[in-house]
Amino acid sequence: MTQALSQTYIYLHGFASGPNSFKANYLRDRFAELAIPLKIPNLNQGDFSHLTLTRQLEQVAREFPLEPATVPLIGSSFGGLTSAWLAQRYHQVDRLVLLAPAFEFLSHWIASLGPKRMEQWQEQGYLPIYHYGEKWDIPLSYQFITDAQGYVENQLQRQLPTLILHGVKDEVIPVEASRRFAASRPWVKMVELDSDHSLGNMMPEIWEAIRDFCGI
Repeated sequence: MTQALSQTYIYLHGFASGPNSFKANYLRDRFAELAIPLKIPNLNQGDFSHLTLTRQLEQVAREFPLEPATVPLIGSSFGGLTSAWLAQRYHQVDRLVLLAPAFEFLSHWIASLGPKRMEQWQEQGYLPIYHYGEKWDIPLSYQFITDAQGYVENQLQRQLPTLILHGVKDEVIPVEASRRFAASRPWVKMVELDSDHSLGNMMPEIWEAIRDFCGI
């Protein structure tokens, strides 16, 4: 417990999700049972329309405690990608747990939208996106794409303990994206699960993996 108290655990929810998602609530409850606080910032900031990866990085960095306290990050999907970039930039991050992280997400998303919708998005400036937290479509600025294009994942080379948990039936971010990420980074441990992108059916197993990996 002494170790846990010297650390600030932060969970980052996924794209078009929120701090009251199923995974966020599940992990909040499990950490509470151990009397360990878990910060879960709302990455939407009341303005999902102007969400960018850069904005998320700046927001979460402001949640970091004063040094020498360390920050284990748990990130889901786009929150997982955000966590990886935070670890690259801030040495206070001492370990990562990435749940179906959104590696290579631009190539997958652009392909799924198709060239016509991408062209319309760029021309019109906004694209309606269904927000699972708010339960309706919210227009998202094309700046989300242009900002993300500035982040090259080959630059994610900081060697720190990293655990990836990814479903082999993931229909949003194929498990191959995490396999490729882990293959060239020997400090990354990858566990493949019999699940889809939500990982909802594997939360007890995921919690046990988090406890073991983080030593809590």
